[in-house]
Amino acid sequence: MAQPTNENKMGVMPENKLLLNMALPMIMSMLVQACYNIVDSFFVSKLSEDALNAVSLAFPVQNLMIAVAVGTGVGINALLSRSLGQKDQKRVNSTAMNGLMLEMVSGLVFTILGLTCARMFYTVQTDIPGIIRYGTDYLTIIAGCSMGIFVSVASERLVQATGRTVYAMVIQGTGSVINLILDPLLIFGLFGFPRLEVAGAAVATVAGQIVGGMVGLFLCLTRNPEIQMSLKGMRPDRETIQGIYSVGLPSIIMQSIGSVMVFGMNQILIAFTSTATAVFGIYFKLQSFIFMPIFGLTNGVVPIVAYNYGARKPERIIKTIKLSMAYAIGIMTVGLALFQLFPDVFLGLFSAEGEDPAALLSIGVPALRTISYCFVAAGFGIVGSSVFQALGHGGLSLAVSVVRQLVFLLPSAFLLARTTGSLDAVWWSFPFAEIFSMILSALFLYKVYQKEIAPLKNPM
Repeated sequence: MAQPTNENKMGVMPENKLLLNMALPMIMSMLVQACYNIVDSFFVSKLSEDALNAVSLAFPVQNLMIAVAVGTGVGINALLSRSLGQKDQKRVNSTAMNGLMLEMVSGLVFTILGLTCARMFYTVQTDIPGIIRYGTDYLTIIAGCSMGIFVSVASERLVQATGRTVYAMVIQGTGSVINLILDPLLIFGLFGFPRLEVAGAAVATVAGQIVGGMVGLFLCLTRNPEIQMSLKGMRPDRETIQGIYSVGLPSIIMQSIGSVMVFGMNQILIAFTSTATAVFGIYFKLQSFIFMPIFGLTNGVVPIVAYNYGARKPERIIKTIKLSMAYAIGIMTVGLALFQLFPDVFLGLFSAEGEDPAALLSIGVPALRTISYCFVAAGFGIVGSSVFQALGHGGLSLAVSVVRQLVFLLPSAFLLARTTGSLDAVWWSFPFAEIFSMILSALFLYKVYQKEIAPLKNPM
């Protein structure tokens, strides 16, 4: 089979230019996604409190879908980029087609669950008719038509792995823009569209995902020549599937842990006041604008590190890691400054009708300022996790996430709540946990350097 005659840009382009070339499109698409998350909640909240609660209660299922899709995609990305660096065209094609197959099988599983279990999911949580009705409509559509998100994510990862992150931006951006446009039209029945209310938000979401997936497949088939896709290549290959999930499975578990952490933290906070849980929810919406650029950056880091690991170019790996650390810490420093200087302004954006602004500010201002002390350490940890994944050590990323969220964050928040009786003290669990996990990440990075990167300096 013919091999590509030219070296991929990930092996020759200057590291700083390459990192920016790979990461900036992903950062832009991540910011679009962050905007959507806020706008979607804003529109639904205008219907009723039951409608907003119905969408909020669906978060664990949606988060699990994203965790499975993105986690599998991380495994595809890492193995595919490494195979490209090794010039193993057969492994490249096998990884692409087996990865797409795994995503589609995962989508089918969630489709079946969505069509059969949506109502039961709500009835075990609440007996409020409005929430059950809205929630059943929403989750049946979101999960029942979930194939779009799995195909879309798979396509994004296939073009990212070859360095074409602009196409990944196009895939995600197409879905997000369609979603943003259809949301108000279908929720409120504007300009002749049917008024579907909460179901309209779900239809808008899956429509964007399906169109994004179709665009992604088109780009993979016509604009990604380093991967040769065919139905024949979709034959399951045990070694390839193991290689994908060796990195992907820890990533799936790691992202799913976030749901457990949010649930546990809400139980701790609601013991003080429901306003505290509202502040916690607002924080997650706001922090996405700071964290999403870092996730976009690391989406560029993974294929670069994986490719150059396969190509045995340790100097490029080391320089990429140093540059990404510097950018991440810089972005997080800006975020820290914004949260310290303007917490009241940010909180004012989410002041709903009937809500006591004074109570929100009295709890929210110290909360945002305290939690933001974790930003710089978090930036270091996120980049470190992406390096572990790129080098096939997804278990280390999982270990850091488990320790940060379940071993340190939740227990320390619980102990601070019980021993001090102060809500302000609970927020300190975030910077404490992040600093501890940063130290752990640094130790793991040193271990990975000694085991994987340093030996590359010795010629074979």
